[in-house]
Amino acid sequence: MNKKVLIPLVVVGVLLLGGIAYLTMSLQKEKQANKAMQELAEMDKKEMENEYQQFADQYSEMKTRINNDSIVAQLTREQERTEALLQELKNVKSSDAREIARLKKELATCRAVIRSYVLEIDSLNRLNQNLTAENTRVKGQYEEATRQIEGLNSDKASLSEKVAIAAQLDATGITMGAKKNNGAKKNVKKIKDAKLITVGFTITRNVTAQNGKRQLYVRITTPAGGVMGASGSFKYENRSLQYTMAKTIEYTGNETPVTMYWNVSETLNPGTYSVSVFADGNLIGQRNFTFK
Repeated sequence: MNKKVLIPLVVVGVLLLGGIAYLTMSLQKEKQANKAMQELAEMDKKEMENEYQQFADQYSEMKTRINNDSIVAQLTREQERTEALLQELKNVKSSDAREIARLKKELATCRAVIRSYVLEIDSLNRLNQNLTAENTRVKGQYEEATRQIEGLNSDKASLSEKVAIAAQLDATGITMGAKKNNGAKKNVKKIKDAKLITVGFTITRNVTAQNGKRQLYVRITTPAGGVMGASGSFKYENRSLQYTMAKTIEYTGNETPVTMYWNVSETLNPGTYSVSVFADGNLIGQRNFTFK
């Protein structure tokens, strides 16, 4: 074979070997990236499993703190439901994004339910402690106090079916933007240049919540500790709080996106602003934002 034929063949061979090496390296990098994503998904799934297990354990602990058969039965049902969801999660592959997302939403509902029971049990325990102290001081009122407790327990039992799963709303994905005007797509770089503040969030799905009109309040606290705008006030934990924005929505139990606007009427300084969302007398979401 002469040199004129041999040299092109060598060049082609070298190019082929280089291409194979490049493809091999690309496949290895893609494999490493997929492995990293899989590890993150596994970690997220494990954290969810741990939280479900904590909720189940907390139900067991709460049952030892209450002497009410009706509420204990409710706690047992919720514990069994939580354990069933935990088992579902354990059986789901971390790569099944749809099921993982569904179980993550269920986790938020479980969190709201257990929070409502903690508050209810603490309230009952405080009431019982107060009544016990009163009975010690005034023995003559013991029978009346006992009748009040029995009546209260009866009322709690009749209402227990309605509050088996907490109806409190949850606001997630809270955002805060500072713009020059309502038509601006981008936020301003410096908060002092803002003419319009936007707050967005999503009211999560809750099939147990009562449908209908809901009044939402957004309270934005400035870096100095004041309330931005102070447009009015609302009731929260037996006191009045000032709010920045308010809006009435029609809630159907499904996921509901909400956007609210406030025209800047005061000087805004750089620093950290706290956005709190309230509904039905409850704090349903909170997040901090830092502006230059």
